[in-house]
Amino acid sequence: QLRFVESGGGLVHPGGSLTLSCTAPEMTSVYYVVGWFRQGPGKEREGVACISNVGKSSDYADSVKGRFTTSKEYGQNAIYLQMNSLKPEDTGSYYCAADRRTTSRTLDSRAYGSWGQGTQVTVSS
Repeated sequence: QLRFVESGGGLVHPGGSLTLSCTAPEMTSVYYVVGWFRQGPGKEREGVACISNVGKSSDYADSVKGRFTTSKEYGQNAIYLQMNSLKPEDTGSYYCAADRRTTSRTLDSRAYGSWGQGTQVTVSS
C-alpha cells in the first residue's frame, strides 16, 4: 500500500485559514478517490471531504460545506484541503486516505484502507 504524507497543519485563530497537503507517489494515477478525515479530542473519526481522480467531483460533510475545498494537482501527485473560516470545533488530527477498491466517492472511513500519519490542526484564540 502506498503511504500518504499529510502536511500543513498548525495553530490558527478562529476565522483563519489553512491548506493541508497530501502526497504519495503516483497517487492521482493509482486511486479513484481520495478522502480527508479528521478526529477531534474525544470524538470519532469523521469524513470531511473526498475527491475523484477522474474529473474533479467532490463531496463534503455538512459541517464544512462552503468553508472547505479539496482539489488535486495533476503531475504532482498531491491532494489539497483548503480550509477557510475555521472554527474551534474544526480542531483535530486530519488524515488523507484512499483504497484501490474504492471507486465511488464516499465519506465512510471503512471504505479506505491506506492512511497517512495525520497532521494536527488547532483552532484557538
